[in-house]
Amino acid sequence: MQQNSRANAWIGGIVFLLIAVAGLFYVKWFPYYNRAFVAAANHSIGSSILMGTAASPPAPSWDAAMNYALVYGRAIWQAMVLGLLLGSAIQALLPVEWVAKLLGKAGFGSIARGSLLAIPGMMCTCCAAPVVVGLRERQASPGAAISFWLGNSVLNPATLVFIGFVLGWNWTALRFLLGVLLVFGLGYLANRMVTPAEAAAADEQVAELVAREPQSGIFMRWLTILARMTVRLVPEYIVLVLLLGATRAWLFPYAGPEIGNTIWWIIALSIAGTLFVIPTAGEVPIVQAMLALGVGAGPAGALLMTLPPISVPSLAIVSRSFRPRLLVAVTLMVVAFGIAGGLLAVGLTF
Repeated sequence: MQQNSRANAWIGGIVFLLIAVAGLFYVKWFPYYNRAFVAAANHSIGSSILMGTAASPPAPSWDAAMNYALVYGRAIWQAMVLGLLLGSAIQALLPVEWVAKLLGKAGFGSIARGSLLAIPGMMCTCCAAPVVVGLRERQASPGAAISFWLGNSVLNPATLVFIGFVLGWNWTALRFLLGVLLVFGLGYLANRMVTPAEAAAADEQVAELVAREPQSGIFMRWLTILARMTVRLVPEYIVLVLLLGATRAWLFPYAGPEIGNTIWWIIALSIAGTLFVIPTAGEVPIVQAMLALGVGAGPAGALLMTLPPISVPSLAIVSRSFRPRLLVAVTLMVVAFGIAGGLLAVGLTF
């Protein structure tokens, strides 16, 4: 029995690693490597998904919803499939003690490991969210899971390179320095919010999962978990993307010199950026287009910090994996970091 369990662990671990490496190479690493040369040559990576070259998004309508959902869907569907595959594979193929040992402790080490594991992921917040669900099901600590979730988008090395070539390396420095504080700081906060009773319950859950670890049929279990995750997460995700696509004119009514460096505009766009959903690196052409239309550096800096980390759809995906008070704290802190980014951009005369 023990030999079967050990064999399943190594087979599952190898399969998981192969899927992660092959999937990330095909979906992220190779495309972004080529895209970096485009960014360097053209100082652009495409048009703004928010409003294109116009000064305002289209009025709320079904067409606005469908158009945004189709453009967004074409940009992220492969990464979402990979996220679902990895999120379910974590639960079926990786032994719970492996995840618990690597990411299960409440100390700073698990936060650092979660952040480092996020860097090669390079996923947008929504595509990383199913992986976070899988990690939490295997009892990764809240701090490690939060740092992994936010680190995928905020510390994405490809996006940092795109920002440098398209917006300027001063913007890259702003994003990186505040991003490190955001990822590690919120990971630390998440673990600090764990009560002793919750920590004890997590330890009991790990022991229970180890005792119930299946000795065979891990690949059938993987397919079952994958189907269950897809049915539960994808429909609500599509609905929320449609709603945000339809109503983006309410969040971003227009772009122009009227949106200056006042604190109220910085706060307003920090909130809007936190709620809205974009594909990986989508903030780069959005900010570029807004700056070209005369929007102030303060609101632009706020969007650079708040568009990537979280969104309404990604919050919905992980809503069962964290306490509501933690997700509220994460949301408020992302808004706060957006305000800080905007004020720094103004103060440093970007």
